[in-house]
Amino acid sequence: MTPRKKRLVIVLVGLLGFAVVVTLVMNAFNSNMVFFFSPTQVLNNEAPRDHTFRLGGIVEEGSLVRENDGLTVRFNVTDGLKTVPVKYVGILPDLFREGQGIVAQGKWGADSIFTAKEVLAKHDENYMPPEVAEALEAAEKEKAAQQEAAARAKESSAAGIPEESTGQ
Repeated sequence: MTPRKKRLVIVLVGLLGFAVVVTLVMNAFNSNMVFFFSPTQVLNNEAPRDHTFRLGGIVEEGSLVRENDGLTVRFNVTDGLKTVPVKYVGILPDLFREGQGIVAQGKWGADSIFTAKEVLAKHDENYMPPEVAEALEAAEKEKAAQQEAAARAKESSAAGIPEESTGQ
């Protein structure tokens, strides 16, 4: 083999090794990546059913139910628009309570219940995980837009003005 062919083989083997390493690293990142979803996104089927993800929102007032085994807890998480039922088996954080912002990590089941493996509660009165704050803000804007549209429809029907049609 000529020196030129040897160099070419060495370079090609090096590139192949580099490609294998990059592929393994990207696969490790992808399998360990956990995405965040709001209750509205989960119920709109934007969340994966077969992968672990994080669900964030506010624990709905009056929804906390403890089962007789002492470890199983059921509660609802809301973003102000939609609500997702959550089941968790384990000891809840000390700061967990109704009306509290939380992030739960787990899977969305075929039974339409989010089964959490981990529940994180905010650690400060003023702290809200950024993802939860953004989801709640987006839900509040959507809720306000829905209320405004309903008010406009009510006003136009009260005034006897027919609703606009696109007709295109």
